[in-house]
Amino acid sequence: MTGCGKEVELLKKELTLLDEKQTKSDKDYSIYFQPPSLKDAKKRGKEDIAVHYESAIPEDMKTVGTGKKYLIRTYGCQMNEHDTEVMKGMLEEMGYESTEEKLDADIILLNTCAIRENAEDKVFGELGHLKTLKQQKPGLILGVCGCMSQEESVVNRIMQKHAFVDIIFGTHNIHRLPVLLKEAYYGKEMVVEVWSKEGDIIENLPKKREGMKAWVNIMYGCDKFCTYCIVPYTRGKERSRRPHDVLAEIRDLARQGFKEITLLGQNVNAYGKDFDDISYSFGDLMDDVRKIDIPRIRFTTSHPRDFDDRLIEVLAKRGNLVEHIHLPVQSGNTEVLKLMSRKYSREHYLDLVRKIRVAIPDAMLTTDIIVGFPGETEEQFQDTLSLVREVRYDSAFTFIYSPRDGTPAAAMEDNVPEEVKKDRLKRLNDLLNVISREQNEQLRGQTLEVLVEGESRTNPDVLAGRTRTNKLVHFRGSKELAGQFVQVTITEPQTWVLKGELVTSQPAKVV
Repeated sequence: MTGCGKEVELLKKELTLLDEKQTKSDKDYSIYFQPPSLKDAKKRGKEDIAVHYESAIPEDMKTVGTGKKYLIRTYGCQMNEHDTEVMKGMLEEMGYESTEEKLDADIILLNTCAIRENAEDKVFGELGHLKTLKQQKPGLILGVCGCMSQEESVVNRIMQKHAFVDIIFGTHNIHRLPVLLKEAYYGKEMVVEVWSKEGDIIENLPKKREGMKAWVNIMYGCDKFCTYCIVPYTRGKERSRRPHDVLAEIRDLARQGFKEITLLGQNVNAYGKDFDDISYSFGDLMDDVRKIDIPRIRFTTSHPRDFDDRLIEVLAKRGNLVEHIHLPVQSGNTEVLKLMSRKYSREHYLDLVRKIRVAIPDAMLTTDIIVGFPGETEEQFQDTLSLVREVRYDSAFTFIYSPRDGTPAAAMEDNVPEEVKKDRLKRLNDLLNVISREQNEQLRGQTLEVLVEGESRTNPDVLAGRTRTNKLVHFRGSKELAGQFVQVTITEPQTWVLKGELVTSQPAKVV
C-alpha cells in the first residue's frame, strides 16, 4: 500500500472511531430515567412486589470471568457495602477473582453514594484517574453503579464528560449485572440500565462475605421523604423481605459460624408495614431472630417515628440483642424538624429516649445530626446542643447541611452562612467529644466482652475489637484471637477508643 493509501486508511479508522464515540456520547438514554419528583414519589401506589428465587447467573455467563479479575470501590453506607458483597458474589460465580490493584483488574466498578456532594466529587475524581487507565487498557470494563446512578443529572454528566465508562446501572438493577456485562462485552455502546421504578425482591443472590460479621438486608427503600434526603428516590419505596427468607438467611449464617449480624434497611423500624397478608412487625422479627444461635444481633438504621413499644419490649429481653441503638435525631428543634419533614417533635423524641432508658438502662445511644439547615437560627441550634446534653449520646455522625438536587430542601434558601455552619459543627463536636469521654470514663476498671476484629489500623502490635455497645477497644494479645470473644479490662478510656488489658480469669460485663 502506498503512503497515500495508508493515510486514507488511517483517516477512515479515525472517522469510524470518532463516529462511534459520538454515537456513544449522544445516544438518547432518556427512556431509562425519570427525574426525582416529590409529588410523583408520594403517589407511589401499592403495586405488588414479586419475590424471585431463581439464579441470577445465566448459564452462558458462569465461566466468562475465568482468568480475569475484578475491583469494586465502595462509597457510602452499610447498604452500599452489602450491595458490594452481592456483586462480588455474582462476579465470583462467573469465575472472576478479586484484586485490589487497578492495573490487574479486568472489571472496575464504582459503587456510589448520593447522600452528600463530597461523595459525588470523590467518584468523579476517581473517574478522572481511571480515564488514563482505560486508554492504556481498552479491554477494561469500567462501571458506575449505586445511588448516584439513580440521579438523572449524574448519568447525563457521565455520558457527556466520561464517555469511556462502559456500564451504568442503578440500585434496582444489581441482580442484572451478569446481563449488563454481557452487553458491554459484545456491544460497542455504553450500557445504561437505570430503573426509576423499584424492582422486585430478588432472593438467592450470591454474596461474598468476609470476616466474622455479616450484614443482612431485611427491607429496601424508604417512604419518609425527609426534605433533605435523596434516598427515597435512589432506593425507592419500602419493600420488606418475607420473614421466612430473612430468618432462613440468618440461620444459614449461624451454621457458617458468623459471630455478629447487622440487620439493614433505610428504616428498619418500618419492616413489615407493607405486608397486606400478615401482621408481622420489626419487633416480631427481632423476637424471632433472638432465638437463633448468633452471639450478637444489631440493626441500622432506625427512624424515631416508627420505633414502637413492641420493639422496645423485645430489645429489653437482651440475650443476643445488643444494647446499642442508633437513633438519628437530625435536630433538637421542633420547627427545624418540621422543615426537615421528620414527622416527630423534640418532645416525642425525648419521650422515646426515656422509654428506652427505662426498659434498657445501660443502652448506648448514637445519632445523626445536621447543622445549618436552611433557616436554622442560633436559638434553634442551641436546642440541638441542649438535647445532646440531655440524651448524652456516646457518639454521633455530624454533618454540615448541603443541598442535594431533586430534594425539596434544595428549593429552600440556603441562608446559613458557611462560616456559621462550620462554627456550629465545631461547637457540636466539641460537646459530643466531652460527653463521649465522660461516658467512656465510667467504664474504667470494668471488664468487658470484646469481639476481636484483628489488628488495629494504626498499630499492628495491638488488637482491635468491639463491645456489645459497639465501643472500639484496643489491647495487646495474640493475633490468633481474631474472630473470638475475649475479656478485656479497661485501663485507659479515651474519647474515641477504650484501651485495656486482656484477662482470662474475670467474668466479662456485657457492654
